[in-house]
Amino acid sequence: MSKRKAPDNADNLNSDLSDFLIELANYERNVSKNIYKYNAYRKAAGTLAALSYRVKNGEEAKKLPGVGEKIAKKIDEFLQTGKLQKLEKINADGISAPINLMTRVSGIGPSKAKELVDAGIKTLEDLRKNQDKLTHHQKIGLKYFQDFEQKIPREEVRRIEISLKSVIANLDKEYILTICGSYRRGKDESGDIDVLITHPKFTSESMDAKNKGGMLKNIVKHLEKEGIITETISIGNTKFMGVCRDPAESSKPFRRLDIRVTPSDHYYCAVLYFTGSDLFNKNMRAHALKKKFTLNEYTLKHLTLEGLPGNAELITSEEDIFSKLGLPYKKPEERNS
Repeated sequence: MSKRKAPDNADNLNSDLSDFLIELANYERNVSKNIYKYNAYRKAAGTLAALSYRVKNGEEAKKLPGVGEKIAKKIDEFLQTGKLQKLEKINADGISAPINLMTRVSGIGPSKAKELVDAGIKTLEDLRKNQDKLTHHQKIGLKYFQDFEQKIPREEVRRIEISLKSVIANLDKEYILTICGSYRRGKDESGDIDVLITHPKFTSESMDAKNKGGMLKNIVKHLEKEGIITETISIGNTKFMGVCRDPAESSKPFRRLDIRVTPSDHYYCAVLYFTGSDLFNKNMRAHALKKKFTLNEYTLKHLTLEGLPGNAELITSEEDIFSKLGLPYKKPEERNS
């Protein structure tokens, strides 16, 4: 729900290859502003990260989805020399590295990063001296930079999940809460904590924006009272962005927390979408189109003869989505590629 994340390197037998591809992707997004190349490098990195074996050469890699001739040549160069000439040049230009550093601060995108670097702000220390140039979100990102850089162990997410469920159950036992992202996909570590909440009485037609906002604000207020939420970055009618910490472990780092309140009739499409992975979602959407459906984080809709989205399908579980698309159900831990 926050920044898009690089492929998880835990148990990645091709982590060095994925890493250099992510470096190239970041350069294309943050410096060259070439989103096509950014997505291509990310897709190749994700494909390599999901493999259960070590890639031996570019020719072997070229047989994989998302790995074309040019990326295969880069893989060969890296495997043969231990480095990549293009990355060497990028890292030597004195601009790419500080721009990439700035974008690692939560809330700072490529355009803002370039603006800061153009103004001579190239280190975190420079940034701390120029906080008047930052938004509220960016100031929090800088404040907790070291904490946000650290991966969150699965056990810590589980404890926070228990705390979250306990608090909202005290408000109303009918609330449903799911932590999505890499945690739901069974990974050992997460970059942040993505939470979806719904209630049977909350549907896309039953509550206006004011009531939606009231529900989320009430949940956040009680999470703050229990010491789980420690900072608010932003809060709207349906989405909260902020900072949390395990209330039982005050020595633990502060973590990024996103909470989204979703209508119950949209909930399982949202759970599917925010569980990921990016590549899995892309493949699901492409398959849906082949079956004359359109799928997004809100609904699954059958396309009319004119190719327009029709009425939303009734979805009461993730299994419903797979079934309507004629696919065997994939457990969350099977969706890492």
